[in-house]
Amino acid sequence: MSFLIAATLLTPRLFWSFLSDIDPLNTQSFLEHHGIARNPFAEEDAQTDPVFKQHCIQNAYHPAWDKVYGDPTEPATAIIFGPKGSGKTAMRLQVDRHLVHFNAQNPDGRVYIIRYDDFNPFLDHFCERLGRRASRKPEKALDAWRLWDHMDAILCLGVTELVDQVLLESDTHRPKADNGNRIDTAKLSKLDRNDARDLLLLAASYDQSTSSTFSGRFEQLRKRLGYANWTSSLDFWFAIVWCVLVVGVFGWLFWASVDDEGVRTWNWLWFIPVLCFFGKLPYLIRWCRNQFAAMGIHRHMRVGKRETSSVRKVLMQFPAKELASQPLPRYDRTDDRYELLRKFQSLLGRLGFDGVIVLMDRVDEPHMTGGKPALMRRFVWPLLDNKLLKHPGLGFKLMLPEELYRDTERETREFHERARLDKQNVIPAFSWTGESLYDLTRSRMIACAAEGKHPDPKELFDDSLSYERMLTAFESLRVPRHLFRFLYRVLAEHCNQFTDAAPKYKIDASTFETSLAVYVREMERV
Repeated sequence: MSFLIAATLLTPRLFWSFLSDIDPLNTQSFLEHHGIARNPFAEEDAQTDPVFKQHCIQNAYHPAWDKVYGDPTEPATAIIFGPKGSGKTAMRLQVDRHLVHFNAQNPDGRVYIIRYDDFNPFLDHFCERLGRRASRKPEKALDAWRLWDHMDAILCLGVTELVDQVLLESDTHRPKADNGNRIDTAKLSKLDRNDARDLLLLAASYDQSTSSTFSGRFEQLRKRLGYANWTSSLDFWFAIVWCVLVVGVFGWLFWASVDDEGVRTWNWLWFIPVLCFFGKLPYLIRWCRNQFAAMGIHRHMRVGKRETSSVRKVLMQFPAKELASQPLPRYDRTDDRYELLRKFQSLLGRLGFDGVIVLMDRVDEPHMTGGKPALMRRFVWPLLDNKLLKHPGLGFKLMLPEELYRDTERETREFHERARLDKQNVIPAFSWTGESLYDLTRSRMIACAAEGKHPDPKELFDDSLSYERMLTAFESLRVPRHLFRFLYRVLAEHCNQFTDAAPKYKIDASTFETSLAVYVREMERV
């Protein structure tokens, strides 16, 4: 009988059918045995990691956290250089979440948060301004990128968000999720006419919302602020009334000029257009000034979408005396941008924001940089200007790839004098020790644990694998992303070696070492 069974099993089709009925140990069953309800190592990107966003963002910190976060009451700049997967995006999300919490706890001394991490729209508009020939080669296009382009992009984000908040009529219309920039509608009444004018000027230059037409949104904002501008059209109506009077008077004189034969002849009809022109002259002068200003904004504010005619129509709604000597982004220089930045900060101060924090991340993701150090350097270097990075009331949190730090060491003395990196809280290597990675792993396991359970990474492995060996192995993986990938693979490899019928709930040291060796080789090949 046993011979027949063996012969049957040797039949290939039946043999594979027999094997298919043997289920390998399920990973979830393995984790549940250790009190873990979900796989803590399945996600790799903090941007889409629910475990991090729901749990670890509040209690799992890098050792350099205090230096990066600083004190929100005194915004300061910090520059972090780190490899891919080291947790730069996680750090940025943590800073963001803690700033939102700080604002909720300090309603009269909040920090305005500008999230500068999506560069493709700005780079696309920038290439449109340069033309097709320059935009075909990213290196040539990025060679033309300047500090004021960064400032324009930051102001576009900040002003658009501010206008969105102002136009929300009441707290009942606001989204439930607070992004930290919510405005108390009662404080809008504290804005005087100059503040309203400044906000309207900033909106005319930088508002990039697509929720409605540019002119319609501007008019909605003007009414929301109570900015009366009927005097702005006085020269227009004067020109109309003047032309009507001139034509009327000259028509009456022409009608009255009858000679002896009853023929109306008058040699002064040519004077009508001359007088009409002089009556229109004040309006034409203002129209031309605003047209040139709109052309300058269209040409030199290169990171936003602006049509000359739309900007001119908006500028025509300001009385001439209130628009005189006001800064606009109409030249290739930073002076006007700093003035506009100060106006923006002054407005925020009236609305309860004592400082501004700019969170910059993912500079390796835009299609124009493509993760290439040479292209990223062209994009980032203009921003490294001490005058901007140390601007009062403004702080930057820059999350940059580690390749750029090596480039800073090769830069000229002129670059270092302009950037003054020695003053910017630079973290040259966003590295992790074996102990910090172990604690991070433990935090994720606890976040995914069943109620009342407190699992530890050491409990997953056999006693033959020492704690010191785990720390050494974790440190060799360098960054959380590699660690989580490795642990996910170790779990899968172990579960494939056993079945649900005969499970083993401790991972052997040999499985750990074999998987580690394979993964390290793969890391070195990349």
